[in-house]
Amino acid sequence: MNIPLLRLSNINKSFGPIDVLFDISLEVHRGEVLCLLGDNGAGKSTLIRILSGVHRPTSGKMEIDGKEVTFESPREASEHGIATVHQFGGTFPLMSIGRSFFVGAEPTKRWGPLTVLDRRRANEIAVREMRQLGITRIDDGDRLVGGLSGGERQALAIARAVHFGANVLILDEPTAALGVKEAAQVLRIVLQARQKGIAVIFITHNVVHALTVGSHFAVLIRGAKAADFRKGEKSREEITDLMAGGEHMAELEAELESHMAMHDHRPPQIEA
Repeated sequence: MNIPLLRLSNINKSFGPIDVLFDISLEVHRGEVLCLLGDNGAGKSTLIRILSGVHRPTSGKMEIDGKEVTFESPREASEHGIATVHQFGGTFPLMSIGRSFFVGAEPTKRWGPLTVLDRRRANEIAVREMRQLGITRIDDGDRLVGGLSGGERQALAIARAVHFGANVLILDEPTAALGVKEAAQVLRIVLQARQKGIAVIFITHNVVHALTVGSHFAVLIRGAKAADFRKGEKSREEITDLMAGGEHMAELEAELESHMAMHDHRPPQIEA
């Protein structure tokens, strides 16, 4: 039996009387890129905050390698191998590449009675890990992060997550603020991570980017899962229509009405 690396079962999230997520069930396997698609307000950000330990679900179950887990903090999610990389990945423009790669977990060495940063080792590891993801023009870990392109900064953040043991890599709109060349660089890095056996959750509005790297796709609309399908099962036009609320909206509206009735809330109004 092929147990998914990460499984979500009937995840719901409410903030007081406001229901934000409705019965979200998803699976992602090792070496798979799950593209999570949806417009603003679809619930993508809330879902990744649950995955990364920022929020706890109101109900539902999350499993890693078939074992149920609950996260009280982002640190606990990280300890279970879940890493979230936002745009530019929390890198620090005024730090060197080596320092930014290891911030908070710097390698050290003895210098007389003192323990100091092992800058040479930090730089060597940072450059090596970026090269393994295809960033070959970086050869000096003392360079400032602010001098890197947007794609290279994303590469630095992803390389750091992989180095520190990420099994599930959540990428939140990694290509949104990038030009064509830089976005292509990030997409190549996503495929490199996939080849390493890492499960990638790729959050994006861009259907072309999703189709370039994705093997599995899920569309969220107003907090509910509107579609879950594999590569080749839907065309670019069909996916775009789904994200805009075209296909299956009658079924989705009925599901949301049923959910809200069970929780004694007024159902949201959804326009087709």
